[in-house]
Amino acid sequence: MGAEPESTWTAAVTAAYDHSRPAVRFGDLTWTGRELLDRAAGAADWLDALGLDTGTPVPALAATSADALALAIGGAGSGHPLAPLGVRMTPYEIAAVVEASEGHVIVVQGEFARLGEEVARLSGRRAVVVPELRPSTRTLTAEPDDLAAVLHTSGTTGLPKPVPMSQRRLAARARVNGRLCALDPDSFYGGSAPFHHIAGLGNIAVALAAGALVTGLPRFTVEGWALLRALGATHTSMVPAMLETLLAAGQAHHGTLRVLQYGGAPVRPGTLRRTYEAMPGVRMLNMFGQTEGSPISVLTPEDHREAVAGRTDLLRSVGRPAPGVEVRVDDAGPDGIGEIHARADHFFRSDAEGWLHSGDLGRVAEGGYLYLYGRGSDMIIRGGENVHPLEVETVLAAHPGVADVAVTGVPDERLGQTVVAFVVPNDPEAPPRPATLRSHTRARLSGFKVPVRWWFVDALPRNANGKVVRRRLEEPYQGETRA
Repeated sequence: MGAEPESTWTAAVTAAYDHSRPAVRFGDLTWTGRELLDRAAGAADWLDALGLDTGTPVPALAATSADALALAIGGAGSGHPLAPLGVRMTPYEIAAVVEASEGHVIVVQGEFARLGEEVARLSGRRAVVVPELRPSTRTLTAEPDDLAAVLHTSGTTGLPKPVPMSQRRLAARARVNGRLCALDPDSFYGGSAPFHHIAGLGNIAVALAAGALVTGLPRFTVEGWALLRALGATHTSMVPAMLETLLAAGQAHHGTLRVLQYGGAPVRPGTLRRTYEAMPGVRMLNMFGQTEGSPISVLTPEDHREAVAGRTDLLRSVGRPAPGVEVRVDDAGPDGIGEIHARADHFFRSDAEGWLHSGDLGRVAEGGYLYLYGRGSDMIIRGGENVHPLEVETVLAAHPGVADVAVTGVPDERLGQTVVAFVVPNDPEAPPRPATLRSHTRARLSGFKVPVRWWFVDALPRNANGKVVRRRLEEPYQGETRA
């Protein structure tokens, strides 16, 4: 007998879609709630037939689609939790993650078959293409401590690290986020974040537990937004850079959108005002968190209305602790700034006392609002994507024209941060062309990790131990691109 709906994500999804109303819609394809569950059961049967070890995460190359949702639900309810990976990463990047996993199979949607074959070759695993998923009458069940899914986030060396999501904690996250975003069976969620991201499958999992109608885009585009508008989506999520793209194109209007969730960077006051002009009734939320635990805090729709009425300082904050979240600032200096620690039932990774060590620096201001002051580590957060400097530096250092290199993040109004490289050339009289370095990097790393500006310097600032002092890496001409 399965667990109660409140205790596992699988039980919540199963209860939410026991009906004949539309549940997923992708292009001309629509499945009812019952059809979604039957296809998910068919996915569970297929995963069983692969001879996988129960409880072992299953690496997957998939984009948001009806089949991907069925795989995620079926995997969670059969002991084969899906671990989707970024399909826009290079085969070498993906293979490094797969090699660190226990499984011997990679499941691959047909459109990524060639990528899957290359990853399998590099990692010594077997790639299996997902077939047409046939319906099954199987009942999906799970226990609270079973794994529901695994997402990855960048680690201290740049290699994405797994974040196991238990059934119990994913169900708790779905309840918290679902209430904050007012998601219910009458909602229509349309996402555009990559499936492997916390804003992709992570947010879709919330919508599924709420019983919402779900659709998605393979990636964000102005044309894709127009499709969500035409379909009548009521909920979505994005980063502010996407919103500014829509505003610049004159395409932000959306008559049916009720809730717009964003994160990864603050929204500018002018952007907020223009958004309300385009969508007068929309409710906006800024969710602060990370793959290991989200939300930590939330800037509510009411906060946004106060900001547009004059309290623009609120937009520089990430709001107040989300429901059920304790927040403390550890090792704070005289200015009140220290590392943000948080504790809640919906966090996936914590210490023995339940505290998540965020790695972000912040302070709590009057009224309980949390303000961020960058990362405690060197991590660059570009438009919601994590970039670790060491990973980029390692690739650049392999170029024959580079003697030394340091990569850092600099503030960017649209993306929060952007990536900049400081290069010591082997031959100062003939340094490598930025376009050459860009191509070298892009061939080995995802596009968002490639520096947007390149500065050639005589030496890097280092301390007595030889470590680069990143805070002393300053651009000679702020905003100028050397390309």
